[in-house]
Amino acid sequence: MSFDKITESESKYHHLEKMSVSDLLTNINKEDQTVPFAVEKAMPQIEAAVTKIVSQLKNGGRLFYIGAGTSGRLGIVDASECPPTFGVSYDKVIGLIAGGDTAIRKAVENAEDNSNQAEIDLNEYQINSNDFVIGIAASGTTPYVLGGLDFCRKNNIPTGGITCNDESPLALAADFPIVVVVGSEFVTGSSRMKAGTAQKLVLNMISTATMIQLGHVKGNKMVDMKLSNHKLVNRAVQMVVNELNVSTEKATELINIYGNVRNAINNYTK
Repeated sequence: MSFDKITESESKYHHLEKMSVSDLLTNINKEDQTVPFAVEKAMPQIEAAVTKIVSQLKNGGRLFYIGAGTSGRLGIVDASECPPTFGVSYDKVIGLIAGGDTAIRKAVENAEDNSNQAEIDLNEYQINSNDFVIGIAASGTTPYVLGGLDFCRKNNIPTGGITCNDESPLALAADFPIVVVVGSEFVTGSSRMKAGTAQKLVLNMISTATMIQLGHVKGNKMVDMKLSNHKLVNRAVQMVVNELNVSTEKATELINIYGNVRNAINNYTK
């Protein structure tokens, strides 16, 4: 099939090598400012996807991200932040990248072109119809991602897709497509820029809204966060102080005993 691959369209800017540093930064920033407005247009699609994801996870399912290159790395970043931020297990939100963990740091040649590898990667987790898989591909044409969604469709596993090209194969293949049309990049075809920013914004929305819906935030606080460093311990202590109106010493004692903010608050007795 043929479609207009906007992510590959010609930049509106020319002779970049002749621009001053100031002009380069100003023009990049000018383009970046358009991204949230493009995301806003996709809000109904994002809402539909999140609603289904919440339903799947409430029934014991997991959320998977699959992607290649920048898209795969963004999925892994989002997945890896869920346990420390929301206290969920590391197997609740899982990011997979074409080429495996090596590809997180270095490009793995031709990894994204293998349309069968995502099925292999997903099957390592005994994926099933309780789960939800989001394919991430700015172009919407990545074989690794499309192969993964095809496998999911055949096995009754619901899917989403985050892409920046309308009518792309990914947009058509996903049960819950999210299409954020950001237009041409400052450097022609460099989809790590606006397209990558759009994907990051959408992933933030998906994981955060999902975890709030699942009860991992109280008020506006991360009461289930893992206290993995001094900064987070201090934040937790202050949250307990504010919530229970106790001294810092008492809050520290509660955190030390119960291990996180939610348990400290729930188990406190005067």
